[in-house]
Amino acid sequence: MQSRLATSSRSRPVRAASLAPALLLAGCSMAPDYARPAIAAPAAYKEAPAGWVAAAPLDAAPRGAWWSMFGDPMLDDLEARIEGASPTLAAAVARYDAARAAAGEAAADLYPTVTASADLTRELTSARRPGASAAGRFTDASLGAALSYEFDLWGRVRNSVRAARAEADASGADLAAVRLSLHAALADAYLRLRGLDAEAALLRATVDAYAKALELTEARHDGGAASGLDVNRAQTLLSDARAQISAVANRRAATEHEIAALVGTTPSALSIAPTAAGVLAPPPVPAEAPAALVQRRPDVAAAERRIAATNARIGVARAAFFPDLTLGLAGGFESSHGSLLSAPAGFWALGPISAALDLFDGGRRQARVRLTRAQYDEAAASYREAVLTAFREVEDALAASRLLAAQAVDQNAAATAAARTSELALTRYREGAADYLEVVTAQTAALDAERAAIGVGTERMRTAVALVRALGGGYADALPADTAMLQANSK
Repeated sequence: MQSRLATSSRSRPVRAASLAPALLLAGCSMAPDYARPAIAAPAAYKEAPAGWVAAAPLDAAPRGAWWSMFGDPMLDDLEARIEGASPTLAAAVARYDAARAAAGEAAADLYPTVTASADLTRELTSARRPGASAAGRFTDASLGAALSYEFDLWGRVRNSVRAARAEADASGADLAAVRLSLHAALADAYLRLRGLDAEAALLRATVDAYAKALELTEARHDGGAASGLDVNRAQTLLSDARAQISAVANRRAATEHEIAALVGTTPSALSIAPTAAGVLAPPPVPAEAPAALVQRRPDVAAAERRIAATNARIGVARAAFFPDLTLGLAGGFESSHGSLLSAPAGFWALGPISAALDLFDGGRRQARVRLTRAQYDEAAASYREAVLTAFREVEDALAASRLLAAQAVDQNAAATAAARTSELALTRYREGAADYLEVVTAQTAALDAERAAIGVGTERMRTAVALVRALGGGYADALPADTAMLQANSK
């Protein structure tokens, strides 16, 4: 019995020694278990028109050149310039590269640090040093390497790596958000520019019509059938329309300069020829499933990854309450005579194996834990805010799409009726059945109605861009098979 007890007692240190490396490698993590905060997504959008179906592009769906749905080659060319020339996008790419580099730097702590050294010393020793009878000369040469490794028992290093990688992912989502914002801003500015072109074309046609009306009024005045008051009224309308052409040209120039800045060029280097084409109808836009929006919006994705990063930093802060355990290992060759690279010149050292723990720090570690928990709460609140903002923006764009479509129908009808009224008033004046005040009133109302119709059409196109931005990118490749209802709702 005594022999068995002795054997058992001798085996315990051996077993403990064999289990120690496994325990050291396994370690533990002080970070709380991470789970994405739950957001109650609505089953459907309140502002989505009846009959709209939900697309499901999610993260893997191609976003692609969504602006091509507007069918404008000039817009396609301008959008392509952003990738290579926009300084805003270049800065976002640089921030993403920096975040990835920081993640790589943090990951390096998972591995041992190995350093190599080589020394060569020529030394003359004093003849009067203690125990010496004469001066001596010798050369000391050494060649070696050292290894240092921190055992990540409490997950400090692993959580630091998780935080850095989550920040890199968030920076990647920020890059996607910047890219989406730039493309959307460019499309919005370009559509405003084309709306101004349509307005300028209307004003030029109006100036021609007003000039003819002025000629008619002057002829009637010369024949004694019209007063000078009628001539002045006709001249006022004509001059005001010409002034409006200059005002629209001023707004167009500023918009063109805005486009130049977005594509990364100087205003003098960019010129976009005007077009006489009217404002096009917006493309059909499918409704995005609310739950999918959380996975699709890059700003929402960035906010979620920053929660993961702050969650990992809690583990880093809590690990500071436990000792750091490091291992040192060194070896090499040293010789003052004879061959350096030989067995007699070899040396090695295992250690030190050191453990360090702060016993008193004035509450610094407790404060660091409280700080990281507060940062986590802030990141979680920012995530919820980003999700709610995303839902609101989609609802706003859907409501605007639906209501502007109805407004366009009525506004176009009003413009048609006002144009007909203007023609009838001018005919009545020509025949002497009405005075010129009736003509002025009708022409002014017709111009206002037609300009309002162009404005509504432009806003519909801009709303299509806003919906693309709200949904987190393009959706053309994710359109459902049956789009008849979507097209009907977009007209």
